[in-house]
Amino acid sequence: QVFTFNTVEIKVQPSVKVKNGAPLSIICHADISKSTNFQLKHNFTIFKDGKLVFMTVSDKGDARYEIPMARSSDTGEYECTVEAGGKTKSSNSLHVWVTGMTKPILTAEKKEVLEGEVVKLRCELPEEVPPLHFLFRKIKMNSTPKEKLVFEPYRNFSVVEFSVEEGDNILQFDCFGRRNVKLEFESSEHSNKTLVTVREPFIKPTLNAKPSSNITEGDRIQFECSTVVARMRDIEIILQKNKTILNSIRDEKLLKYSTVATLEDSGEYLCKVEQGRASKTTKLNVVVSELFPKPILSASKNKLDENKELTLSCSISGFRKANFSILRKNSNGDIWLKNSRNLTMRVNVTDTGSYICKAEVKGIVKESKPVRISVYAPVSKPTLSVVGGLPEVVLGEPLWLICRSVMGTPPITFTFYKGNEVKKIVINDTYATFLDENIRQNDKSGYKCDARNNHSSGMKTSNILNITVIVPIRDASLGSIPYGEVEDGSETAFLCSVKEGSWPILFRIFRKTDHEVLLFEQSEYADRVVWHKKTMKRQDTGTYYCIASNRANVDVKSHPITISVILAAWQKGVIAAFVLIPIAGAVTLTLWWFLCKKKKGNECSALATNLTSEKLTRQHSDGEYYSG
Repeated sequence: QVFTFNTVEIKVQPSVKVKNGAPLSIICHADISKSTNFQLKHNFTIFKDGKLVFMTVSDKGDARYEIPMARSSDTGEYECTVEAGGKTKSSNSLHVWVTGMTKPILTAEKKEVLEGEVVKLRCELPEEVPPLHFLFRKIKMNSTPKEKLVFEPYRNFSVVEFSVEEGDNILQFDCFGRRNVKLEFESSEHSNKTLVTVREPFIKPTLNAKPSSNITEGDRIQFECSTVVARMRDIEIILQKNKTILNSIRDEKLLKYSTVATLEDSGEYLCKVEQGRASKTTKLNVVVSELFPKPILSASKNKLDENKELTLSCSISGFRKANFSILRKNSNGDIWLKNSRNLTMRVNVTDTGSYICKAEVKGIVKESKPVRISVYAPVSKPTLSVVGGLPEVVLGEPLWLICRSVMGTPPITFTFYKGNEVKKIVINDTYATFLDENIRQNDKSGYKCDARNNHSSGMKTSNILNITVIVPIRDASLGSIPYGEVEDGSETAFLCSVKEGSWPILFRIFRKTDHEVLLFEQSEYADRVVWHKKTMKRQDTGTYYCIASNRANVDVKSHPITISVILAAWQKGVIAAFVLIPIAGAVTLTLWWFLCKKKKGNECSALATNLTSEKLTRQHSDGEYYSG
């Protein structure tokens, strides 16, 4: 009994896409080849989205999974597996789509609510399987419905709340559901419409102004705001202007607020009644007519010298009967000066500031615009100097100048001159700086600066500042006489010179051994210096160089020269004498000895004895002769 699976197939009747409520059959078919005609039991298993939904055992090659009324929850991937005689084979998967969703059911927690409360709604899709999307709608007459979308990943219903607002009376609600099938959204039909009736907890408030909403400055105005409530508890009435709360009461039906009217009281007033979440408002526009215009403060002069006379006058256009006062503005509170229309005073620098006047009629006080008064002390003669020190600058470097005026009311205008040419104008308090980056070697122009402010005395000029331009050292060189070789004990002159550089110049001469040895140092108002070394010795042999510097603070080093100290002529003669005389004596003695050998030996011996005796005798009597 040999068999083998050829194929296992899954089929759907009537179609892979059916409508909600229609019958649906899932058929699993196994095609098997047998060696003989024998009975074989088949175990059929059908899966939907990987979950077991049907199982049967049959000796036939087909199995049917019947769904009498297909629902959208039956949508999914179907697959069947057949097991027989220890062998198993599965079909390919097949997607089945049941189109259309069941109609949702909408219920409301209350059928009647008050303004400010909430309506709690529940929308359910009883035969659908999550994940699902629910869309709720609040429908009001003559307005666009308000919608809320809720995603429910694990349940087939959703609950939301809608707030009941002012003006809501009869409300309708509905909902519908959506699901995602193969990246496409499918929507259900809308639910039944649920009707909710809204009752007012209180009526819209009334807002009145007494005696009228059109009044004049100085008159007293009273606001009254009232409402009718069904329940007094937790009721609150608030009076506002430009979002500023003027007055409020709780658990009462009438609010009163009064004040003396000013121009600033013109505008829109709002009365708001609140209870729980409910809120209603009423607006009233109030116009306050001007009793008198703002006063005007005038000054005899806005800018004047110290110790001069200043007159301030306060007036109201077309209005004379008022109480005037003149004050000076101050950050810690205005300073009262005089209760009068006019003020005359002699000023000094400390009187600089802003002044105002106030006018009072029928309890209404109005303030003028501030008038700025500036009192000036004259500038002192400015001083011009170099920032950081002496009146000099190194060629190629910038020159910083500072001009100061110790006295004088700021702002002060400083003007810098190079020669007679204006270089810079600066406005500052007590000083100003100027940078000159164009310094030339032959600059002869002096610098000066002017200082002036708004004082009538005019401009003050500094003394002329002359600047010394320091030229840095260039090309130092070192020479000697004699040059190269110098006799021991002789005098040598060293000459250190530069091609360019401002005086004085500091010259230093060094000999280089294992370390640098300073031999000579001297400052000269010249471009060269000569150093005489009286006696040169053998240890003075070596390499020499010089370094030149000036106030530019740059050391310039010469090329090195080499000096060799050799023996003097007389020293050479002494050495020659000590070497040649013994050699000459030795030659003479050898020659004598050779001649004697030709004569008799005793004669030579006697002669040698006499010569030796004579030599020794003279050695003792003549101190200028030395043996050896």
